[in-house]
Amino acid sequence: MKIVIFGASGKTGSLLVEEALASGHEVTAYVRKPESVKSDHINLKVVAGDLNEKDKLRKVITGSDACISTLGGNSLTKHSHEIIRGIDNIVSIMEEESVSRFIYMSSFGAGESRNYMPQPARFLIVDFMLHVPLADHNTNERRIKGSNLKWTIVRPGGLTNGPKTGNLKHGCEHTKLKGSSGISRANVASFLLDQLTSKEYLNKSVWLHD
Repeated sequence: MKIVIFGASGKTGSLLVEEALASGHEVTAYVRKPESVKSDHINLKVVAGDLNEKDKLRKVITGSDACISTLGGNSLTKHSHEIIRGIDNIVSIMEEESVSRFIYMSSFGAGESRNYMPQPARFLIVDFMLHVPLADHNTNERRIKGSNLKWTIVRPGGLTNGPKTGNLKHGCEHTKLKGSSGISRANVASFLLDQLTSKEYLNKSVWLHD
């Protein structure tokens, strides 16, 4: 498949690029700084651009089979307005160019998954520590859910640098989280890629943890 990855230079995004290339996909990594992508592969194309450059976005999205976003802000106190506008641009262009499959990495605690976390962790983590980034994810999720795309929203727990194990739990039903909600970035990258060919969570939001 021809895949466009947004956030390809991040910790999860870079693992996703490697996983996608190893699986035989053609990957376009859309990043602000091309030197931030360390992979070197015949099936990898690196395109430099900002999320507000609609012409560049349209050029990479047109003709692709799917788009995956691992974009996320790097501040706990400032909203990522550029990413919010960028997701809106990506979704709009995908709709216009009839590229329907979109996989978005959100976070556990966004949307209704907020209620899956017990107190006092819900207050400390969701309502206090991660209030701003989760609010951004909620905005992006609403935009995606309101589109006519074939979307999947993936909400992993706390991201770690552990290895890929394939041993993970996931679902879209109401759950009560017990113990740690952590998950390795390698497992998240693998799960994101699996959604390209799976219909299990089509137009659904899925929680994910080890």
